[in-house]
Amino acid sequence: MSAVSENDVPGNDVPGNEERGGGGAGPGPGPGWKRDHPTGRTEPSGPGGPGAARGVARLLPARPEGRRLHPITPWRRTWAPIAALAVFAVQDFNRAREWFTQLTVGWLLVAFLLLLPAAAAYGFLSWWVTSYQVTDTELRIRTGLLFRRVAHIRLDRLQAVDVTRPLLARAVGVAKLKLDVVGTNDKDELAFVGEEEAVALRAELLARAAGIAPEAAPSAGEAPERELVRVPPSRLTVALLLMGTGWGFLAATIVAPLLIYWWTGSLGAAVATGVPMLGGAWVSTLGRYLTEYDWKVAESPDGLRLDHGLLNREHATVPPGRVQSVRIVEPLLWRRLDWVRVELEVAGSDIGNSVLLPVAPRGVAAGVLARVLPGVDLAEAASVTRPVPRRARWAVPVWWRGYGHGVTDAVFATRRGLLRRELTLVPHAKVQSVRLSQGPWERRLGLADVLVDHGANGTASARLRDVEEAYAIVGAQAERSRTGRRTARPDRWLT
Repeated sequence: MSAVSENDVPGNDVPGNEERGGGGAGPGPGPGWKRDHPTGRTEPSGPGGPGAARGVARLLPARPEGRRLHPITPWRRTWAPIAALAVFAVQDFNRAREWFTQLTVGWLLVAFLLLLPAAAAYGFLSWWVTSYQVTDTELRIRTGLLFRRVAHIRLDRLQAVDVTRPLLARAVGVAKLKLDVVGTNDKDELAFVGEEEAVALRAELLARAAGIAPEAAPSAGEAPERELVRVPPSRLTVALLLMGTGWGFLAATIVAPLLIYWWTGSLGAAVATGVPMLGGAWVSTLGRYLTEYDWKVAESPDGLRLDHGLLNREHATVPPGRVQSVRIVEPLLWRRLDWVRVELEVAGSDIGNSVLLPVAPRGVAAGVLARVLPGVDLAEAASVTRPVPRRARWAVPVWWRGYGHGVTDAVFATRRGLLRRELTLVPHAKVQSVRLSQGPWERRLGLADVLVDHGANGTASARLRDVEEAYAIVGAQAERSRTGRRTARPDRWLT
């Protein structure tokens, strides 16, 4: 992120402007606002008339040009002053407790009556100075109450525009827009905009990113989609019950605090141990169920669309050509049902390991995978992996049997795990570098690891290969990667 100057922003007399590689967008003015300035500024209209509205506006900071967020947005920011007081109370707890005990009911009421309007004013002013503007080549977002900032987002760098609907936002008909941009790890968002306007704005941004004529982009509309698979809630429930992670966290949550209390006699130490474990149990059981509920995968010209969530409904898109690796996960108790979990690593995104399918039969997963990585055959990739030499048992006892490696015309494949099997596939065109690693004990045994780096800052490891084989893999993979990049599909929307 590099500093820029934005002299065309009215009232922008404070340093702190920024230029980003990614950002978000929002809808136009909501009800109760009218546009009366050629630059696109808005002023409130109402019973007081335009003159009264202009008189009030003179007391407020200058509003930057562009379209506004939804009027419900100020309530999202009212918690900031209250949170600041809470942080102060935690940092100096003794003094905060002393002050609190000295306050009477009357003083507490006065403090509450002052704090609530201050929080509301902060939220309103933050919304007042926030706007966005879509041009032919970029998206500009102006924010900042004390320090004005302007984010310039190149539309040709967009790789995902997602719509998120939290529970309370769904109740009032608003949504968040989240944007992934190539070259930045920050996912920018605009919260909140109307649901219909969020969908329309997403379609416009993707149309502009795809190179559609600027005059036609606003009316391009949402690209059509075709549903590929939907995960039934019953299958998700059974899959989570058969996973050992959640049961392990639950057992540790019960046993560990009891052992700590028996050993130390301190209830506080037992609670401090149990609470983080309880959080882990929640994330791996009920939290995952709420997130992955009613999971749907659909195909559209702008990529694979993922819809999921019970309380917070999320709409995400897997961009075409940006998937760098795929991981097929097969827990122990899923094998008799022939179920797998499919995870992705996407370039230029902060999401890291993203889920494509939380649980699905192997055949269904193979069909969806073929849409993400054309030409990749899951059965072929699994069958070509060869085990490591038997002497590898001296380097990694017991678990050496879980390692394997293979290559197809489309991907570099690695396998690991006995109880929880993982098959990682990296398309040849996405390989950035190939390395050979060999520790002292591996040198003694004549073994080496081959590490393949891809564009999502991740690595696939073919572990414990014979050293001569490892050198051959490095040379052959470098050549396959050069060939794959020449024949790769373009990383553009709607292509």
